[in-house]
Amino acid sequence: MQRSLASRGFVTPSRSTLGRIRDGIDFLARQSPARFAILIFTALILLWTLMLSLPIAAHDRSMTPLADALFTAVSVICVTGLSTVDMATHWSAFGNALIYIGVNIGGIGVLTLASILGLVVSRRISLRTRLMAASDSNPSRIHVGPVNEGQAVRLGEVGSLLATVAISALAIEAITALVLFPRVLAAGYDVLHAIWYSLYYSAMAFTNTGFLPNPEGLTPFEHDYVFLAGLMFGVVLGAIGFPVIYAVVRLWRSPRKWTVHVKITLFTFAVLLVAGAAAFIWLEYDNPKTFGGLNAFDTVFQSFFMSVMTRSGGFSTIDISDLHGSSLLVADMLMFIGGGSASTAGGIKVTTLAVLFLAAFAEARGRDAMEAFGRRIPRDILRLAVSVVLWGATTVAVSSILLLHITKASLDIVLFDVISAFATCGLSTGLTQDLPTAGVYVLSATMFMGRVGTVTLAAALAASQSRQLFKRPEERPIVG
Repeated sequence: MQRSLASRGFVTPSRSTLGRIRDGIDFLARQSPARFAILIFTALILLWTLMLSLPIAAHDRSMTPLADALFTAVSVICVTGLSTVDMATHWSAFGNALIYIGVNIGGIGVLTLASILGLVVSRRISLRTRLMAASDSNPSRIHVGPVNEGQAVRLGEVGSLLATVAISALAIEAITALVLFPRVLAAGYDVLHAIWYSLYYSAMAFTNTGFLPNPEGLTPFEHDYVFLAGLMFGVVLGAIGFPVIYAVVRLWRSPRKWTVHVKITLFTFAVLLVAGAAAFIWLEYDNPKTFGGLNAFDTVFQSFFMSVMTRSGGFSTIDISDLHGSSLLVADMLMFIGGGSASTAGGIKVTTLAVLFLAAFAEARGRDAMEAFGRRIPRDILRLAVSVVLWGATTVAVSSILLLHITKASLDIVLFDVISAFATCGLSTGLTQDLPTAGVYVLSATMFMGRVGTVTLAAALAASQSRQLFKRPEERPIVG
């Protein structure tokens, strides 16, 4: 009966409209997971902006200005950690709940979270869902055409990866909260506040966001190394990447079987962690405003804490504006690099940096191919790495120029906050809190560009990859 009515045109407008919307979403998700991800990110940001604007979301029950609500929504969904309002005092219980939920959605990844929910509801995972989740865990799959499956997570293992993501996110946040809870109690907070602060800090650590729930911030814990170590634990595991966690958990007894992606990520991550700490020790040991008054152990620990947090964590026990200019530049470099691929961290990712260095080493040795850990890395990965760095540098440059013009602040201050926004780090010299409305919108766009990923955004803007059936004559320009 319903079918016959439909054939005669007697279909209710609501059903027809909903059907068209559903078909459109289904088509977009099937044809371009990259565009679908950007669409969902944008929709979530608009939804969170609306909810954070409501009087119920503010502690004083007043309407939050649109610019502040939008900036907070972008910072939450993009797990950045920058804010134009006092996060500890401005929001109500409802507002804090929105922030807590939002950072977990943004940290895990929209497509990954949607795939997990589908797996929980239907207890099965379709090929389309596998492709969507795979594109979230490996940007190489956003391109049209075949993809070499010799990587951290193969398409057939996506279901296991989704389970790993869900379990590891819950387990890491729970363990971190259990470590932090007694330390928060020891700092003098009551039980209810200790529970809330522990859960909040653990979520902000694992998602690499860095928001602070208490008005005092990290001041009560700046010398509590158990608390700070718990934060570092959550940040590192969140920043290292879900594919790496999956591979290490699955093959922890056989490191030789780890893929090149896992080995490159762990090696580069460790090198940058130690190098960053060494740089901060060297540059800040005589700065009385930061580490100058500390003993050797405290200086080393605080330097490692700073090295971890500048990768994307966003927590700090010191005032960033007190750092030497040289230290700010080191922090800029670490933030721009960021963490591992398919992680809660931002930046261009450590594997991107590693591929560029491997290409430079291969060129210096006169070799045609890049090699690492006994494997050859194809040239298309190098092109992808160059694209990521170029688009990232362009985004930072344009945003810096605009903010320099708007704020008239010094270059080192503006550059730090811009890179922090692009790399979704969350550290700030104090510039963000005093931005005019135009600057707030510029930095919001920078955070969005950094989180959705320059490669994903470029692929979404491109209509399609067309096959070129001819080759033009070759000619070599002078380089270098």
